Amino acid sequence: MSAVVQAARGWIGTPYVHQGSAKGAGTDCLGLVRGVWRELCGAEPEAMPAYTPDWGEVGGAELLLGGAGRLLLPAPDERPGDVLVFRMRAGAPAKHMGIAAEIGARASFVHAYDRHGVVESPLSAPWRARIAGRFRFPPH
Repeated sequence: MSAVVQAARGWIGTPYVHQGSAKGAGTDCLGLVRGVWRELCGAEPEAMPAYTPDWGEVGGAELLLGGAGRLLLPAPDERPGDVLVFRMRAGAPAKHMGIAAEIGARASFVHAYDRHGVVESPLSAPWRARIAGRFRFPPH
């Protein structure tokens, strides 16, 4: 199992808290990725701006996708540990992310969302269709 997947699974059960990033206390989807970054890579490379939790937001800047592209490496293929960025609605900016845990027929990803906290979910066809970007953590 990759170190990224092991670290992400260590957050499972953490409650959902918008803009949180504290393992066991509270996190959102970005906070989960930030927390795994801290565990594997050290200090976060930049401060996170305030952001809304609205998956249905239309228009606006691609802050999540842009940040991932700036701080993570592009993933040319599919591997456990990849950071997945999702666009929840056509025409809306990407507003959700998670970490691939398994690939292939039993594909799954670890993510945090409201009323569920951090969970591992199947990377089903509807989730897969929403992937707007796939990235990797830098070597650690």
